[in-house]
Amino acid sequence: METLLRQPQWRFIDQSAAGNHFSALQSFGTDDTLCASVGTGEAPATARAWVHHNTIVLGIQDTKLPFLKEGRQFLEAQGYQSIVRNSGGLAVVLDEGVLNISLILPETVKSIDINRGYDTMWLLIQKMFAEFDVQIEAREIVGSYCPGSYDLSISGKKFAGISQRRLKKGVAVQIYLCVNGSGSERAELIKQFYEIAKNGEQTKFAYPEIVPEVMASLSELLAENFTVADVLLRLLNQLKENSDFLFAGQLNAYELGLFPGYYQRVIDRNEKLS
Repeated sequence: METLLRQPQWRFIDQSAAGNHFSALQSFGTDDTLCASVGTGEAPATARAWVHHNTIVLGIQDTKLPFLKEGRQFLEAQGYQSIVRNSGGLAVVLDEGVLNISLILPETVKSIDINRGYDTMWLLIQKMFAEFDVQIEAREIVGSYCPGSYDLSISGKKFAGISQRRLKKGVAVQIYLCVNGSGSERAELIKQFYEIAKNGEQTKFAYPEIVPEVMASLSELLAENFTVADVLLRLLNQLKENSDFLFAGQLNAYELGLFPGYYQRVIDRNEKLS
């Protein structure tokens, strides 16, 4: 785990303040672009921070819900746009209190085992909040939205979920961190979405039965009024500790050339799946 977090260089791309000005589709296109550039050696290992306002990101399985249209109309009525990502998992909530972090790592010598990628992000989060006398566990939290074996939780309450994207020898390990606000209110929104989009029908896929009380934010769990900026500082401190050189940057010229193509692919897949 230590070896993946430890990199000769870390480039940090901060898009956490641009939530009102770019869509989550652009974020997924950006991570694909970074996978391609980092994987082919055109850029160093990169950490990207991003925030999107009032967006529900649906998984591919969610598009098979029998009353998906009605479910999405409900979300829109609550003030949320919805998009479909091009990877696994199920619906998650993004808003101004949810910080997303992507670690884009190169598969330089040999392929990165999928659990090793997850463990690297888990280790990073543990180190970021090491001064708190709590255990951050990685296990599925039944009743949460988008449940998985690498749900991060404290005292049985989930505050984060991890996913991965692999492309051209690059691996993007992505996490959403519920920094502040009410975790249970976010879960209640997803619970209502599934109730409307499923409408009591039997489905081949077992969608989660959401129990809002099993989800919380870090601010709620650690009794601290965290802001996204507070958590970003913790992230930067860890990147600095785990590299010889940390620098802030944006997409380089090579990546700016790649981005339109990858972004268009994300748009096309989203339209096809929607």
